[in-house]
Amino acid sequence: MISKFKRLPKHIGIIPDGNRRWAQLHNLPKHAGYDYGIKPGFTLYETCLELGIPEVTFYGFTQDNTKRPAVQKQAFQKACVDAVNILANRDASLLVIGNSASPQFPKELLPFTSRQTFGRDLIKINFLVNYSWKWDLSYGLNNGPTQDLHESIASKDISRIDLIIRWGGRRRLSGFLPVQSIYADFYIVDELWPDFQLDQFYEALRWYETQDITLGG
Repeated sequence: MISKFKRLPKHIGIIPDGNRRWAQLHNLPKHAGYDYGIKPGFTLYETCLELGIPEVTFYGFTQDNTKRPAVQKQAFQKACVDAVNILANRDASLLVIGNSASPQFPKELLPFTSRQTFGRDLIKINFLVNYSWKWDLSYGLNNGPTQDLHESIASKDISRIDLIIRWGGRRRLSGFLPVQSIYADFYIVDELWPDFQLDQFYEALRWYETQDITLGG
């Protein structure tokens, strides 16, 4: 399967949606679904390593998500911390982006708000944690004008995205890195994130190969 791809994205954005709905379908409380979303993320990480994809960004949680019931908020905060701590023992260059000045940002992740390199540094991994597109873009306004918008935003260390894949059937970006996503192709997987299968990812890559890259031309 892996050898058959002729054109791969250099940067993939992942929106791992559907954890709460998955939990309800399995007669579990909503907050229990987040734990089941960690293993799929590492399966995808290992596959991207095999493919040689240089950069992947995962949507952890948004500032709006923190308005959910406390038990859910604590569950997805813990899932993000657990995922980052596991990844810190892998071959990756890791960055966590989000409003770290807020009490909603897990203190355990503060060391990763500047990029940290582990092992053989084979891939860039970015996590959006307590992220808001308004916070991201307003960072540049608070630090003075610049001719290059990308260089002025909080997430400037994250490169332009080629392909965004969203699990869970929702057809919206939910504020996912608006500057980097401006020319991204957007692929929807109807299955819920904890039901991740590699074939879903491969199908997204096959679809991406068929897309015409014009960048406005």
